[in-house]
Amino acid sequence: MTRRAHFTLKSVSGFLAGLCLLTGAASAQQCGGDFGQFLAGVKQEAVAKGLSANAADRTLSGARIDRKVLSRDRAQGVFKMTFLDFSKRVISNYRLKNGAANMKKYASIFQRTENEYGVPAPVITAFWALETDFGAVQGDFNTVNALATLAHDCRRPELFRPQLIAAIEMVQNSDLDPQRTTGAWAGEIGMVQMLPEDIIKFGKDGDGDGHVRLKQSAADAILTAGAFINHLGWRRGEPWLQEVAVPQNLNWAESGLGKTKTGAQWAALGVQSRWGSISSNLPASLLLPQGRKGPAFLAYPNYNIYLEWNQSFIYTTSAAYFATRLAGAPRYDAGNPDPGLNDAQMKQLQTKLRNKGYDVGKIDGILGAGTRAAVQDVQQKLGMPADAWPTPALLNRL
Repeated sequence: MTRRAHFTLKSVSGFLAGLCLLTGAASAQQCGGDFGQFLAGVKQEAVAKGLSANAADRTLSGARIDRKVLSRDRAQGVFKMTFLDFSKRVISNYRLKNGAANMKKYASIFQRTENEYGVPAPVITAFWALETDFGAVQGDFNTVNALATLAHDCRRPELFRPQLIAAIEMVQNSDLDPQRTTGAWAGEIGMVQMLPEDIIKFGKDGDGDGHVRLKQSAADAILTAGAFINHLGWRRGEPWLQEVAVPQNLNWAESGLGKTKTGAQWAALGVQSRWGSISSNLPASLLLPQGRKGPAFLAYPNYNIYLEWNQSFIYTTSAAYFATRLAGAPRYDAGNPDPGLNDAQMKQLQTKLRNKGYDVGKIDGILGAGTRAAVQDVQQKLGMPADAWPTPALLNRL
């Protein structure tokens, strides 16, 4: 599960499909066309940016198109599992046990990371576990081939061409081996799965060997993850997610991301913490991943950093919840959620919502932010509990 493979490639909207641009001075192809000419243009751009021709040659000389990368890229999509199903699958006793062991084993570097960047050990450890099982599963795609393939492909060249040039810089710094370095299909490298540009900008030498090697060094990975999460806007000393119990007479239309009250206001409405104390002065959103009968959480400002890491609501909430478990929280109360919709039903619901004028994005069977918002609005108009959880009953009403 990589940060940008499930956003994925989150900050880019996927435009430029089929489009090839030309650089003004060099007229070098930005994407598509003859692969050799494309690589020559990449080398020319890298040298113009101050990198050595030798490093460019060493990086690009053996590069080739990897059709498996293109297949993964075309097939990628936010998974359709529910929060309960996904979180139970990825937050295993093995990961909890090994997470605790790693926090103890690397206590000094975790403490240094929190001192310097404000990010606590459980937050980094949860990402470390979900991304690569603590470094055990880092991906077996040749990194240069993956980046060259995606940069040459005309779907997102504006994202991947700079990453390929950053890889050349890593080769020049002896932090990447063009023939041997492997990682995820989208070019992420190391125990916490980061792209070359991010490694160059935020990479930290945690073990003091003079290099940033996120594949081999847990200390480098931990410190680098802390620096990156800090850059995303992490607020030192503040919570991120908190499981709560909610009264059944709550106005469910007030739940959902983007709708906030202070912790004190939620408490006044009868919301009670299942672990720790509610942060009275912080704004928080009430999250109901599977509606009012399932688990409930207060999401504080630091939860938004998880959305910067990965825009999938289910992955984000699972990662944030996992971090609370590593910090000592009990297992969530799964409740008894109403049955949801299968893939065909979800697409039928999205079609009906779109026909009513709602922007649900692509009809893809995925319960994304647009579909959740539309569901909540329709529930409210129909006089149903507006908890944004689509059910067969709602589909029948429509």
